[in-house]
Amino acid sequence: MTPNRILTWEGCINIRDLGGLDALNDSRTRWGAVVRGDHPTRLTTDGWSALYEHGIRTIVSLRTHGLDDHPIVIPPHSNIQIAAVEIEDVTDLEFREKWASSDLWGTPLYYHDALNRWPARHASALQAIAQAQPGGVLFHCGRGHDRTGIIALLLLTLVGVSLKDITVDYELSVDPVRDKLLAERNTNTYEVLQKTMEGINIENYLLNGGMAQDDITALHTRLLTTDN
Repeated sequence: MTPNRILTWEGCINIRDLGGLDALNDSRTRWGAVVRGDHPTRLTTDGWSALYEHGIRTIVSLRTHGLDDHPIVIPPHSNIQIAAVEIEDVTDLEFREKWASSDLWGTPLYYHDALNRWPARHASALQAIAQAQPGGVLFHCGRGHDRTGIIALLLLTLVGVSLKDITVDYELSVDPVRDKLLAERNTNTYEVLQKTMEGINIENYLLNGGMAQDDITALHTRLLTTDN
């Protein structure tokens, strides 16, 4: 597989492979194992062909409880499985007033609060990736920025990718409005993600959220390789 993290799948504009990143014990993340992206319902016929040829056999749709504007993914290939996971909840009035009713919902500033509120929801998303059938996994939200960003943060932290590399990946989802909002608060993506993960033992967080140790082991097996 060509080691190009930015993928061109016609119809989508924010697709990238999470392979090739330095991780635990001199390993690297495996090419083709996990892809993050925007909504695959935008894919053209050629875009779906590119997804399939990349080896994707499971799509994990990251949804928001209380929103009905997230279209259902219906792949043209019968052997692609779909898992829908609601990782946040806008019927939570406090969350809605603090984040969902403002532009800050489109920044990583809300991640810390979301992780504290919904460990079981976030653990369920990683569990869906862990338990996916053989083949690559695409996890996505609407733009491929925010819900996808928080799951990428947890997933890559779990397998030992550095926060610097996680930040570089996050910022590949370009958003000038997000960057402006962070700058107005005298911060940046790296600082926000660092504060988000302060005091979080990632394995304990996921186990307390309902994942099994076997799921964590499966994620390491799925994502990591010592091959060059």
